[in-house]
Formats: sequence, structure tokens, C-alpha cells
Amino acid sequence: MASSGQHASPKTAKFPGYAKIVSVLLVAEFVGTFESAMIFIALPSMMHEFNVDAAAIGWAATAFLLVAAASAAVCGRLGDMYGRKKLLAIVLAISVVGSIISFTFGSLEGVILGRALQGVAGATLPLCLGLARQELPKERVPNVIALIAGSSFLAGAGGNLIAGVLLQLGNWKALFIVSGAMGLIAALMVITMLKTSPVARGEARGIDYVGGLLFAPAVALVLYGLTNASAWGVFSGRTLSFVLGGLAVAALWVAWELRVSNPMINLRLLKANKMALTQLCTAVLGIGPLVAVGILTPLILLAPATDPAGLGVSPAVGGLIIFSAATLSFVGSPFSGKVAAAVGARRALLIGIVISFIGYSMMFWADNNLLTFIINTYVISIGVMFSYTAFPNLVAESVPLENTSEGMGINTVTRTIFMAVGTTVLTVALASSTVEGTMVSTESAFNTAYIIICASCVIGFLLALRIKDAPRTDAADPQDSTLSVQGR
Repeated sequence: MASSGQHASPKTAKFPGYAKIVSVLLVAEFVGTFESAMIFIALPSMMHEFNVDAAAIGWAATAFLLVAAASAAVCGRLGDMYGRKKLLAIVLAISVVGSIISFTFGSLEGVILGRALQGVAGATLPLCLGLARQELPKERVPNVIALIAGSSFLAGAGGNLIAGVLLQLGNWKALFIVSGAMGLIAALMVITMLKTSPVARGEARGIDYVGGLLFAPAVALVLYGLTNASAWGVFSGRTLSFVLGGLAVAALWVAWELRVSNPMINLRLLKANKMALTQLCTAVLGIGPLVAVGILTPLILLAPATDPAGLGVSPAVGGLIIFSAATLSFVGSPFSGKVAAAVGARRALLIGIVISFIGYSMMFWADNNLLTFIINTYVISIGVMFSYTAFPNLVAESVPLENTSEGMGINTVTRTIFMAVGTTVLTVALASSTVEGTMVSTESAFNTAYIIICASCVIGFLLALRIKDAPRTDAADPQDSTLSVQGR
């Protein structure tokens, strides 16, 4: 009994305050996703106040997206090298500075600059997921990873809902006051409530500045071209110049990263079957169900009932339906973690793909009745939740503990880029057939979009079947790790 008690004591000391750790990570991730989502509903008000067109005000969203995509992988890697707690606190502090700049400058240029600084909050997810794997007992890690990833659904929908309320009570500046306050609270929680992150000896051997400098513009150029493809034309010179230019820089970056011994982004992680196929599945599903739920659902709900696929609900009712679906996803996310813990994240991914396929197959007739559409929206949300939350657990099963945030960052970048591709593909599909004399999409156009989504589910399912069920490459429990670590 004495020896048993001696064993339990260090475990308790090693993992104090399970609920405290999870709460901090959820708040930090909520800030990152909230800041991403909050701006969209405010764009019309800002466009009117600054007297600019949609293309100009769109930079308030685009600046965040471009920085977020690049920072997810770069800051994830730096967190692995120098301590995830330290990087998470820095990222949140920079986002607070961005909120202050957007609020105080009072100009469009100031808002865009502030939004770019806020974009570093795109690194909160990989850093939080890395901290979860680092700090918690290994048997709880899959559930917590799924819960943190699932909180993105709630934070995204909540961002729109809170932004709508704030805009009615004041103006768009209130959004940045709230986001700044939330970021400050989250940063203080990280600093005071999380313990210092251990770092593997030898990891922090210097920063690969060239790799970091090449990676950011490569991602930014590709994303900028893709996000504007609908307005410019998919095969227009402007779109192709940005996308191909970004791919050229990416080719240089890949060549450099494979040459250096301590790269900014360790592409050698992709040599593993599970990690490589996880990225392929993320890319394929990013074009389909992962992005479609955010595009088609509000479009159908808010379009006039006289449109071929419109239900004509008010923005308030539509927002409530979307928020309830997001809440269901968040509440259900631990079930995905339980599946991953019991039988592997691949099974959770397969379940999500099947449910998503069923949901979008039903959409061929479900978009004509509000009640049927709401039920089907819930089905799709559950499917997307299982898939979305399975990916970080697959990464955790694929990479060593010391590369966790880096691996999560790579997956985040993959998802971001291919969701941008999916946005372009689906908007082109919706524009492929319109009611004569209008820009309203026909039922045939929506059916084309559903076919694309279902096809991506089929391809994603076949890829997921090829993922090997293998144990995690390193224990999630730091006590079980053989790494020699030092505090940073």
C-alpha cells in the first residue's frame, strides 16, 4: 500500500487541476476562433463608415486569414522548440495589441493592420492541442483534443452571434474592445494557471529564419489568389499569377527545408503513412463537407423563399439555428474523443465521413422544408464534428510528443488552404446555373454542389481506409516520455 501511495503522489503532482488546464486551453482557443469569425457580420457597417467598396473592406478578413495560416505552422514549431506556454502567451498578447490598434486608429488602414496582428491567433489551436498532449494523462488526451477542436464550432458561431448583438448595441469598435478583453484574460490565464512547458534538449538549436521567411509568403500568395478567385475568375491572369507564384515560392521552401538539419517545418514528418494520409484526407474533405457547412447552410436559410433553394428565415432565426447546430457539435465532440481513445482516431474519421455523406445525400430534397433542413443540418454538423476533431487526434498518433504543435500546425495550414479551394469550387458550382435574368442559383446548381461534396466524402473515405491503425509514436503522458527535458 505504501508503494502504491508513493506512485500516486507524483502523478497527482504532475497533473494538478485537470479541469483548470482544460478550461485555460478552451478559453485560449475560443479567443482565436472568435477573432476569426467576428469580423464578417461587421463588414457592411465598416464599409458604410469608411465609404469603401467590398474589395477594400474585405482586407479586414483577408489580412487575418493570411497571417493565421502562416502563423499556425511557424508558431507551432516555435512552441515545440521554446515552450508552448510561452508562445501561446505571446500569440495572445500580440492579438490584444491588434485589437487595440483596430479600435484606436479609427481608419481602414488601422483596422487592417490590427487584423493582421490578430491573425497570429491562428496559432492558438496547434499550441493548445500540443499543451493538452504535453500536460494531461495519456488516457484523457484524445477526449480533450476533440473537445478543444470542437470548441471551434461554438466559438465560430458564438463570434457571429456576439458580434450581431454588439453591433446592435453600439458599433463595430465594440467588437475589438471585447476581443481585446478576451485576449488579455486568456493571456493572463495562460501565464498564471499553466506550468512552464518542457522542451526536448537539443530542440532549440537556432531558428531556421530562411524557412520561416519563405513559408509565410508561399502560403499568403496561394491563399490570396484562391480567396479572390470567385471575384477575379478561376483561370484569370490575376488568380493564376498569385497561385502559381505562391507555388513557386513553396517549391523553393520545400527544397530548402529538406536540406537543413533543423528546419522550421519538419517535412520529414510527412514520410509517415498516417501523417501523410491525414493531410490528404484533410485536403479532400476541406474541399467538401468541412467548408460546405459554413457556406451552404446560411445561404439556404437566409435566401428568400421564392428562390429555388431558399427558406426565407430572418437573420436572427438563421443565426439561432446555426448556433444550435454548433452547440450540438461542441457538446458531442467528446464522443469523437472517446472513439479515438477506444479504437483509434481513424474510426472516428470514418464515422464522420459516413454521417456527412448521409447528410449531404439527403440535401437533394431536404432544402425544401425548414424542419427537414434543420434536422439535416444537425446530422451534417455531427458528421463534420467527428471528422474535424479526428484530424488532430490522428496527428497526435502520428508524430512524436516534441513535434506535436508543429504537426498540428501543418494540419491547420492544409485545412485552411483546401477550405479556400473548396470555397472557390462550391461558389463556381453555385454560379454554374442561375435563374434567367438573375444571379440566383437554381436547384440544379445546388445539386451540383451536393454531388461535389458527396464525391469528396467518398474519396476521403477511401483514403481514410488506408490509414494504418498504429499506436501513438510517443506517450502523451510526460511521465511516460523518455525525452530529456528542461524548463523554458
